[in-house]
Amino acid sequence: MARNEKRRADTVIVLDFETTGLSPDGGDRAIEIGAVRIEKGRVTDRFQSLMNPGKRVAAFIEDYTGITNKMLKTAPPCKDVMAEFSDFIEDFDMVAHNASFDSRFLISELHRIKRTYSGKFACSMLVARRLYQDAPNHKLGTLVAFHQLPNDGTFHRALADAEMTAQLWLKMLIDLEDIYQLQPIPFSLMQKIMKIPKTNINKFLKNLAKEKSS
Repeated sequence: MARNEKRRADTVIVLDFETTGLSPDGGDRAIEIGAVRIEKGRVTDRFQSLMNPGKRVAAFIEDYTGITNKMLKTAPPCKDVMAEFSDFIEDFDMVAHNASFDSRFLISELHRIKRTYSGKFACSMLVARRLYQDAPNHKLGTLVAFHQLPNDGTFHRALADAEMTAQLWLKMLIDLEDIYQLQPIPFSLMQKIMKIPKTNINKFLKNLAKEKSS
């Protein structure tokens, strides 16, 4: 696929990590990765694997994710999974719900195997905070229920969360197209929406629609 086609907001890889804790700088590691590839608005591939971090995980993490130390004991090591995932993502732009978290773990785990990521990240949570200000909150599960998006009831497992984030991302693109007549939507616009104050977002999008129609 040509590089300019990969800069479309509907052509991305949606990523989710489950981890031993909150900070790779503090020594926390990934224990599961899930990703969904979307090309021109359609899901075209998926990636999922448990990852053995080389140390035991806390009971809290086992309870929270359902991923046990017994499961991780037979999982492939992080370095093998990340080498395979690095090939999978190529230079697609990426989306995650709370992208600052997932991007830190991606960069950290790739750094450990001397690889880098050249694409860009967008945060579906930050975009949703601006587009769906009437939602009770902007946790992934709440937004899935709020919009009645397809899900199997599984949360805090990497591929299930990536699937739901992908559904939310596509919903946001459809709403931007339907309400503001914006199409096609560049990835850079979604990154810009993330940073605009919530009180200004409607005005910004209406002005952008006027510019495109003139």
